[in-house]
Amino acid sequence: MKRLRDDQARMHLVMMLTLTFSTGIVDAVGYLGLDRVFTANMTGNVVILGMAIAQAGGLPILGPVVALATFLLGAAVGGRLLRGARVGWSGRSTITFSSTGALLVGLGVASVLAPPEAGTPWGYSVTGLLGLAMGLQAASARRLAVADVTTIVVTSTIVGLASDSRLAGGDGARAPRRVLAVLAILAGAGVGALLLDVHIGVGMAVAGGLTMLVALAGHLLRARRAELAAAEAAAAAAKEASVT
Repeated sequence: MKRLRDDQARMHLVMMLTLTFSTGIVDAVGYLGLDRVFTANMTGNVVILGMAIAQAGGLPILGPVVALATFLLGAAVGGRLLRGARVGWSGRSTITFSSTGALLVGLGVASVLAPPEAGTPWGYSVTGLLGLAMGLQAASARRLAVADVTTIVVTSTIVGLASDSRLAGGDGARAPRRVLAVLAILAGAGVGALLLDVHIGVGMAVAGGLTMLVALAGHLLRARRAELAAAEAAAAAAKEASVT
């Protein structure tokens, strides 16, 4: 079981890095394709909203407000669904991540059929649904409690990378995963920008597909753990019966 726990920890890290990559794609789609709106990075949205309220640079107000509100709603739904679930991957995690992936894929397909335009009702609807999906994902990722990888922001990761580095007198023990988290969202944003040249819906669909793969991997890993736990319990019972 110890080996399984170690493998599970590594798999959770890989899954969270994959979701971080997909987050980069979604934010690139939102910012470049939906009138400079972040649908996952709420810090960026708050900053944009503040500057927009000050009427600087012609920045949008309604888009960031929609994204903020729906992100909060998605996070609240995720928190409610996962309330009382065990820390780590649970059956509810499979449901929430699968729902996020399905919503992103659905938005991608719908956007191919009817491309969203900034400032239109459909454009705001896509922004809102992307915010909802990313809020749900963020709440679900938080429940997995993978250190230094939140899937939606890397500011705290960069701070930890620098402040715990050998240059700052630390041991730099978590530096590799922190670097990977930053590179994952960086690469995702680059890929998202490139996919926009194909179609705005493609990036959403790709991000959704990756999220659904993560949901499948988590579900299979959980099932494997349950099988091994049952086998260990049966072996222990058999050993006790033979002794008595």
